[in-house]
Amino acid sequence: MLQQFDERNRDLVVNVDGRLAHRDEAGVSPFDSVVQGGDAVWEGLRLYRGRIFALEEHLARLRRSAQALAFAEIPDDTAIVEQIRRTLAANGMTDGVHVRLTLTRGVKVTSGMDPRLNRSGPTLIVLAEHKPPVYDTGGITLVTSSVRRPTPDVLDPKIHHNNLLTSILAKIEANVAGADDALMLDARGFVAETNATHVFFAAGGVLRTPTTGACPEGITRAAVLRLAASAGIRTEVGDFSTTQLYAADEAFVTGTMGELTPVLAVDGRRIGTGEPGPLTRQLSAAYGELTASSGTPVV
Repeated sequence: MLQQFDERNRDLVVNVDGRLAHRDEAGVSPFDSVVQGGDAVWEGLRLYRGRIFALEEHLARLRRSAQALAFAEIPDDTAIVEQIRRTLAANGMTDGVHVRLTLTRGVKVTSGMDPRLNRSGPTLIVLAEHKPPVYDTGGITLVTSSVRRPTPDVLDPKIHHNNLLTSILAKIEANVAGADDALMLDARGFVAETNATHVFFAAGGVLRTPTTGACPEGITRAAVLRLAASAGIRTEVGDFSTTQLYAADEAFVTGTMGELTPVLAVDGRRIGTGEPGPLTRQLSAAYGELTASSGTPVV
């Protein structure tokens, strides 16, 4: 799976610290913390018919992450939403849009890791692209990566940070193996997530998903768990091995970038019938109804 360039994005207007500029002219200082050490937090948002789904939840996670990294300043939600509105308006966007929201610690007076070198900041970057869900709705394949998700005592996964090298290394392995994405395990060998999404699988009518002990707390993941509960689907959150995933009746992954996507095979093992399963189809439809009927108006 490789995302393709969308011609509608050729002349995007990007927002960097309140300054609107063409994508080829927008710039971030080489002294910015995100350049110096990936010292930033981020969120992925999706725009549906003029509304951003779960915007409050995303901004709350952004704020928690920035607080955990001891950012000296964090813009309030009203200020952030205003910059999102300005960016969408500048691009004439109303639907089918993915927004990458990045908040860095800001610009340093000289190169170095020490946050005390940050004398101005933070820097807010709003990148909005015309981008429908990126995965093949017919299903994807996964391969287990040798790269493990770090434990909370190494780097707390509840910090939604820009240090994504473990996920990138895992994705490289998936590319080499010819799979769409990589399945990542925790330090004990239990399923954590993929390099970009959360994992769900069903067996015997029970929908299961790993804990967030070694992966971020997903906004889409939480929405799917609520939808399953509303539909009377039994759910279980816990530690699960790849063997349990191989034997599943069906599986899917979740995320803002791709919504709900069926998983057809893992490590060469066909999952269930090798086609999208009934629970996957049911929850995908319910999620579509949810995003069509809720969200914060920004257009």
